[in-house]
Amino acid sequence: MDMKRISKIFILVLSLSFLSSCGVQSIPRQLNEVEASWAEVLNQYQRRADLVPNLVKVVKGYAAHEKETLTAVVEARAKATQTKVDVGSLNANSLKQFQQAQSGLSSALSRLMVVVEKYPDLKANQNFRDLQVQLEGTENRITIARNRYIETIKQFNNLVTVFPTSLTNSLIFHHEKKPQFSVENESELKKAPEVDL
Repeated sequence: MDMKRISKIFILVLSLSFLSSCGVQSIPRQLNEVEASWAEVLNQYQRRADLVPNLVKVVKGYAAHEKETLTAVVEARAKATQTKVDVGSLNANSLKQFQQAQSGLSSALSRLMVVVEKYPDLKANQNFRDLQVQLEGTENRITIARNRYIETIKQFNNLVTVFPTSLTNSLIFHHEKKPQFSVENESELKKAPEVDL
């Protein structure tokens, strides 16, 4: 082999190792992780939305005169399930709208649980207890899914903004930073619901 051919092979190997460490593979992989973690967040919110009609049905039997609270839960669920955001069109505004809809449902469910405190027979009902456990488990799953999404977004944003992968992103992919969840829309949830008996 002549020196020219050896140098070409060396440059090719060096280029391939440089490309593999500069985001050519890691940026698309991380984008796939973002999409998967967002799908899991949506899955957990859907699980909650599916449980709400059952919860409302059980509570209606015991608390028929609490119609206003039950109506608020049903309306909040409808709004939350109508607000759809796919990861491809995810931006700060669409994420904010999605969070507001989900926060409205969380708030309505909190008020419903306060109403339930007035009904000892309902709290002892096995169907209600089962649904409440399912709902609590779902809220925990939502938190876990959101935490995973937040971490995945952080990793993706680091890839598209931190050198040397940011150079690859600006030359090849042109991805923008993805928006994160924020708690500003959930300030209402931080307040403890008032129990007025």
